[in-house]
Amino acid sequence: MSALAFLKRFIARPAQVASVIPSSKAVTKKVADRFDFSKPRVFVEFGPGEGCHTRELLRRATADSQFLLFELDPELARLLERQFAADHRVHVIHGDAATLTQELTRRGIDQCDYVLSGIPFSLLEINKKRHLLRGVYDALAPGGIFLIYQVTDELRRHALPLFQRAESEYCLMNFPPYFIISFFKEQKDFAAAGANGRNGRHGLHHC
Repeated sequence: MSALAFLKRFIARPAQVASVIPSSKAVTKKVADRFDFSKPRVFVEFGPGEGCHTRELLRRATADSQFLLFELDPELARLLERQFAADHRVHVIHGDAATLTQELTRRGIDQCDYVLSGIPFSLLEINKKRHLLRGVYDALAPGGIFLIYQVTDELRRHALPLFQRAESEYCLMNFPPYFIISFFKEQKDFAAAGANGRNGRHGLHHC
């Protein structure tokens, strides 16, 4: 999908598409660097858009990993289905991210490892926001990561009562600039989260 076509989807559905252009290569790389690809994983993506993050994650993931892509925009959902039709790891769900737990159960998956989200949480009504956060937390396996890329970091104050710690990075190499924030679900040994825990609960880096 061209940048112009993506812009048209933003104009048509700004609350869902959230950005005027797809994420930059710098952002997609920094997002993917937060995850561990050393073994099969279950990835969930909210609002994958035209698939720029999905492509980078698929490039690094094992052959037996799984990807659940939740996309509300019908045109973008069709684009994703066509784009990843040949990849057995990818399941495109034209539906609400709030159905995450039901979709995992329907596919015989107990919990997921990572949830990546580009949907504009700051625009969501407070109860919807909290419901989504609770669903993500419950769906994640211990040691899992909920990662968002957003124009604001306001979700931190809603997420940290649930998640045990967070790591933030402000990336200027994108339009608009993004906060990239990882929220960690507690486990006995945080080392499984890799280098992602370096900054502690309130760390903020710039890129």
